[in-house]
Amino acid sequence: MSNFQKALVQIGAFAFKNLTITRRNFFSISEIIFWPLVGLFSVGLLTVFLRLDENMTGFILIGVMSMSLIQVCQIDVAYALLYDLWAKSMKHTFIAPIHPFQLISGAWLIGMTRSCLVFLLLAIFGGIAFGFNFFQTGIISLILYLLGLFLIAVSIGIAVCILVILFGYKAEVAAWSITSLMALICGIYYPVSILPSPFPEIARAIPLTYFLEYFRSFYGFEREINTVLFLGFGLIGIYLAIEAVLLKWVVRHARKNGTFIKLSE
Repeated sequence: MSNFQKALVQIGAFAFKNLTITRRNFFSISEIIFWPLVGLFSVGLLTVFLRLDENMTGFILIGVMSMSLIQVCQIDVAYALLYDLWAKSMKHTFIAPIHPFQLISGAWLIGMTRSCLVFLLLAIFGGIAFGFNFFQTGIISLILYLLGLFLIAVSIGIAVCILVILFGYKAEVAAWSITSLMALICGIYYPVSILPSPFPEIARAIPLTYFLEYFRSFYGFEREINTVLFLGFGLIGIYLAIEAVLLKWVVRHARKNGTFIKLSE
């Protein structure tokens, strides 16, 4: 087999591992059905109670949709190491002749698959319950929007993996807290312009801000910056490049100082 074929097999192996664990864990269903729907209906019903117009309802529902997709996808990437951490078997993963990005890629494939299911579910119920059409942007714009969210998710997942290798059990809370902080800063339920300084400036350094502006521009909201898509993908590219270097370094450092053995039985 060529090196490329071997890499595909290894990525597929990690994807199969995450899929198998997910299928055997009944409560993982809540991550793609229960919590996303609870988020959609709780916020959606609030917009009905406040009698918001169609555009404002869409503004908020797009934010809810975005955070649900990112959370589901990034947690799968984080699970690539969290499962091994909880099972105290991390040394068994890294003793194998694999590259850490094969592990990340396999988990990301499952995360994107589950997030696509969440999108379809929320789009259907959002249309039935609140009359909001998530598909009116057109297929190309929708694909670009989803791709941006998936890249943001893998970036968060890699950051969690780096923290787990560096700090062990103390870092697992990052898998749930990072997205919550992003929701506060990036304008999920409100425009970033209403935030006090320096938070609007911080929001401009986070790619999600630009993808929200891009997608909302199809629902009656003007883009503050005409190049939002370019800035969004550009920032993600920079962050992923930095994380690639950091992940490679922390894995090499952990192998040298015995971190994987300490985190295993």
